Amino acid sequence: MEKLKLPIKDRKTTSFTNKPWFSAVLPLIVLFVLMSLIKPDTFLTTSNLMNILRQASTYAIMAVGMTFPIITGGIDLSQGSLLAVVAIVAGMIIRDTESILLAVLAGLVIGAVIGFLNGTVIAYLEMPPFIMTLGTMRALRGVALLLTKGSPIDIKLEAYRFMGTQSFLGIPLPAYMFILVAIAGQFILSKTATGRYIFALGSNVEAAKISGVKIVRNRIKAYMISGVCVAIASLLYISRLGSAQPIAGEGYEMEAVAATVIGGTSIVGGEGSAMGSIIGAVVVALIRNAMVLLQISTYWQSIVIGLVIVVSVSIDIIRKRIEARRVG
Repeated sequence: MEKLKLPIKDRKTTSFTNKPWFSAVLPLIVLFVLMSLIKPDTFLTTSNLMNILRQASTYAIMAVGMTFPIITGGIDLSQGSLLAVVAIVAGMIIRDTESILLAVLAGLVIGAVIGFLNGTVIAYLEMPPFIMTLGTMRALRGVALLLTKGSPIDIKLEAYRFMGTQSFLGIPLPAYMFILVAIAGQFILSKTATGRYIFALGSNVEAAKISGVKIVRNRIKAYMISGVCVAIASLLYISRLGSAQPIAGEGYEMEAVAATVIGGTSIVGGEGSAMGSIIGAVVVALIRNAMVLLQISTYWQSIVIGLVIVVSVSIDIIRKRIEARRVG
């Protein structure tokens, strides 16, 4: 009897090349080797490599959060502005009360509430995620400017700055944090019912409904996780810089999208991984670091990151079309 062939995405395999994050490994290796050959004296120094990890920490944690709404077929454009609001509120609390615990709790609550708001409107009103989070992005940026009247907030409490500036075994503490966040995110996606339901929403929402998946509840969870991840990234960000500014995080949502897509998360939903997103974030940080070392204008840096997003999405679309033809 002839064996039935499973669709490619349903076949069990242990091959690394079939992992969603594998697409990020090759550009990471290529970039690292090229910079090692071109600028070995400056690129391969311990201080520079650790600086890349510090810079990647904010993008990486945001990218882990971005992975969840993108897997559902959505997006969260409010991340950059949310980072600013959390930074400002936490900065004010630390400045006025010197309570680290209160600042951290307030930041996490704000992240969760904004994520809940985004997810609720998107899920209940079926508003396009792009439109909803674009509106939230503009509103939150206005809130950040109103709270500060355009002035930065200095954070001088050394106990709070410890996490963002110190190292353990030669590795910056923020690097440990983004690895822990990625492990937690990967665990949710691969080992929990919530993760399975989030993948189901992105793969086939109608089939998910028929299967009894709580569509509204799980969309809200995806955006709440995004909001909480942004809050964590923001708390680390101001710990590292020692300042909270109303313009903080401008454009960071695009860095998170770039990292997520480079890391193998499909922009149309249904596929992705948190571990891939942090690899993508390191790639983005490496690209920026390479252009600084090569003394390339900051204007070109934005152009390159934009092209990276377009190329990554194009590769994803082409790959899916080839896969669909094979299945067909």
